[in-house]
Amino acid sequence: MWRKLILVSILCVPASALAELRHYVASLDESQWRLAQNSPIVCRLEHDIPAYGKAIFTSAAGKELNLNFTLDMWVKPEQVTQAKLISRAPQWRPGVVSKEITSLRYQRYFNGEVPKNAAWSMLAELSRGMQPTFYYADWYNESNKIAVGLSAANFGRQYSAFKACLSQLLPYSFEDIAFTVLNYEVGGADLTRFSQQQLSRIQEYLAYDPEVELVLVDAYTDSYGGRAVNQKVSDTRAQSVKEFFMASGIAQERIVTVGHGERRHVASNEEVEERARNRRVVIRLSKPI
Repeated sequence: MWRKLILVSILCVPASALAELRHYVASLDESQWRLAQNSPIVCRLEHDIPAYGKAIFTSAAGKELNLNFTLDMWVKPEQVTQAKLISRAPQWRPGVVSKEITSLRYQRYFNGEVPKNAAWSMLAELSRGMQPTFYYADWYNESNKIAVGLSAANFGRQYSAFKACLSQLLPYSFEDIAFTVLNYEVGGADLTRFSQQQLSRIQEYLAYDPEVELVLVDAYTDSYGGRAVNQKVSDTRAQSVKEFFMASGIAQERIVTVGHGERRHVASNEEVEERARNRRVVIRLSKPI
């Protein structure tokens, strides 16, 4: 019960008391939101907080819609810090009741992050004109209190653009395609239908992500046929994948191919299904660490 009373007292702090905080928030004239990234692989909505840092909402391509929020601070926490995230009305909306969104724990030397559900709540509160605000004690003097607010001024139009970007995100991530095995139909000339779909997904992703610096293509065969013939078949398979990527605009120097022939089997060659596993192309994508 006493915890609830404390929470109620925090939520009901009058504007006059809040003014005594060290309060970082953009004024009406300063408040700007911008869609910093707008592509099928990432959507990024940013807001500058004067003299403090930046608020960043990010959603990346993936099987499920995701959302990350980062409070990018100019000065990182010097110690682990407890904080509360509260939706409060701006000064020009007196009388509107505040509410808590979540409690947080800032890690030492890291930016502040908010769980997914709380991040969606922040966007919802901003869209109705509220001001999501972080409250915590100063890292150097706990008797000093700090409030960091996100202004809803000029939010609506950029939020609409952000939602439009979300609707265009690819339904798979870099991790989903960073290591892909393609297999061939019986006879070895054509990829299976599923592998063709996989190859197209990789091509589509590469067209949008310039951070992928290297595409490694390794081709293999089964042991049927002469060794020299199989080496040539694997070289041809690797080259055909490279040409497919190049035709879609991927620079030649970003693609490295190797034909391994009938070496490095992943199954025996006794059964049809096992031989099919050996007839493969492995694609690996590399990004800077």
